[in-house]
Amino acid sequence: MPGHWRAIAAASLAAFLSLAAPARAEEPYFKGKRLTLIINYAAGGPTDIEGRLFAKHLAKHVEGQPSILIQNMDGAGGLIGTNYLGEIAPRDGTSLGYLSGATWRYINDRTPRRVDFKTFDFIAYQPGTTVYFGRADIKPGLKTATDFGHAEGVVSGGLGADNAKDLLLRLTLDMLGLKYKYVTSYRGSQAARLALQQNEINFFAESPPSYRSLIEPTLVKSGEVIPLFYDPSYDGETFRTPHQMEGVDMLSFPDLYQKIKGHPPSGELWDVYRTIIAVNGAMQRLIVMPPGAPTEAVEALTHAIEALNHDPDYAEEGERTLGYVPEFIAGSQVNARVRRQLSISPGTRSFLEAYVKKAPR
Repeated sequence: MPGHWRAIAAASLAAFLSLAAPARAEEPYFKGKRLTLIINYAAGGPTDIEGRLFAKHLAKHVEGQPSILIQNMDGAGGLIGTNYLGEIAPRDGTSLGYLSGATWRYINDRTPRRVDFKTFDFIAYQPGTTVYFGRADIKPGLKTATDFGHAEGVVSGGLGADNAKDLLLRLTLDMLGLKYKYVTSYRGSQAARLALQQNEINFFAESPPSYRSLIEPTLVKSGEVIPLFYDPSYDGETFRTPHQMEGVDMLSFPDLYQKIKGHPPSGELWDVYRTIIAVNGAMQRLIVMPPGAPTEAVEALTHAIEALNHDPDYAEEGERTLGYVPEFIAGSQVNARVRRQLSISPGTRSFLEAYVKKAPR
């Protein structure tokens, strides 16, 4: 090849490489990657139902469109999946947690962990609520929610004595002044649900996804179960109706208490109840990455979740499947906001430690 042609070819190659290099650098972070979504409760439960819907529609909004693998890691009230995410899962941006109750577990369980939950990267959260229900054959027989104020022989199910759901189940029963037996350590809501159907327990609670898809169309419709009340949204100052319960013919717990007792709830148990729903209810579902996740991955997933909130297909399937549309709070401020909430007063912690120890059997 003549010298001048070699020079032209070399110059052309250099120009091509100079253009190609930035193109490679600007490739979407998740292009060609697989994202694993860890759900910290068993398949078939409320967290799983929501998590799978989330994953199905999230993928199309993540730049680079990675495939998403769902991995259920249940046990220890959701702690096994949470710990796995922090201690074992890859920190390269390919691991994401869809966690339920993790905020309260961190606040209430001071057992030393190999990885401090406060160091995780919090991407988004969803405020939530819990729906409580009881078997209609609880003595002397439940026909309306207010009949529960005179219930006898209540047997409450649970997932673990220090789990937020268990604490709220017990606190509501204690505030109503009911005598009850408490059966805990069911491996997940699905196991507790089966126990309710077999009359091993007769009082339980579910997040709206499970209640609407599994309890309402079967056990409520057949008359086996009576819906009782739900937890209101609470920001530390004001009570509101959670968006999941808008238009639903059911009372919040404080409203049911007022109807049964003739006065609003008050006292230490009420203060602790409000503390739990202010933390756990405000951030009932957390979208989390392991500590030190790459900034590019965090930003890509944040943008994807913000887009998901405006996805009409996601909204339509959420309404059809769950009876409401899950909405996530996402953005650059989320990480700092969640970390600020990961604390309670020493007095509340001391009360809860004693309350867990004296759980009735």
